Amino acid sequence: MKAIVIKKDSSLSWEDVPDVRPGKDEVLIKVYYAAVNRADLMQREGTYPPPPGCPEWPGLEVSGEIVAFGQGAMRKSGLHIGDKVCALLGGGGYAEYVAVHCGLVMPVPENCTMAEAAAIPEAFATGYLNLFMEGGLKAGNVVLVQAGASGLASVLIPMAKAFGAFVITTIIDEQKRSVVAKTGADLIVNTREEDIVQVLRSFEEKGRPVNIAIDCLGGANMGDCLPYMGYMSKWIMIATLAGDLTQIDMRKLYVRNVRIVGSTLRSKPLQTKIKILNNLVKKLWGKVSSGAVRPAIYKILPITEAEAAHSLLYRGQSAGKVVLQVREGNV
Repeated sequence: MKAIVIKKDSSLSWEDVPDVRPGKDEVLIKVYYAAVNRADLMQREGTYPPPPGCPEWPGLEVSGEIVAFGQGAMRKSGLHIGDKVCALLGGGGYAEYVAVHCGLVMPVPENCTMAEAAAIPEAFATGYLNLFMEGGLKAGNVVLVQAGASGLASVLIPMAKAFGAFVITTIIDEQKRSVVAKTGADLIVNTREEDIVQVLRSFEEKGRPVNIAIDCLGGANMGDCLPYMGYMSKWIMIATLAGDLTQIDMRKLYVRNVRIVGSTLRSKPLQTKIKILNNLVKKLWGKVSSGAVRPAIYKILPITEAEAAHSLLYRGQSAGKVVLQVREGNV
């Protein structure tokens, strides 16, 4: 089979790799689409290696068709040969086939294309993990989502809105405001024109402080925002794209009982991931099918153009998810 291989010079190459076969409790999926994530770029740079036992080629989420089962997988999963599914992976999604634990495989939601389905597992699981399991989201909460034009934010914002939150998000490019507005965000702050710290301060002064912040940026600005978070609020760090260091006023942190949470989905134990995906199907699939929560696809490119797909993320040009098409003729 073929897969995208990261070469020694960090370039990407579509080439032959050893065939994958399903092990115990695993299913083999013929991949139709693979979605691109920031973690793929970090893996390419050598800063985010795949977990032990995962293929060395990138890719955290796919859609496709089940073509084989390993021992015990059909009985445990209730799935069948030919089922159209999407799956959460530890790696290896940029390939013609993937083998994955049956508990990490989900049916494609009704009214959802295969390209959209590929953009669901990683982003939706990350959204559920951080909004509900880490953040404890409740209706009426004020939620800050940094980097509103990102693929993850395109899921986080409508997910939070679907459960009754008021959402503030940030952009750095005014041309992306109209796209981000389609997510349903209540307030979009262009941080090149407005100070997000002052925005959060004004909300705090009005008695509506932020309850949950989901931050993929970090940097100096993070520490400046913390004093204006609500009592018992949570600032959840999922990446540090704007910098690893910040300065924090510890007194304001403990007086307000603010929690800083470090969170990443990839390193979570298998059973935790299975629990998250089960909750997605139970609590969110109806909202996906109705269109209330839907992955926003920015661009679909052939798998052989993975370099171009990564460049869109590197340059910050995407507003939504970038998806790679592995096979022609699948929608």
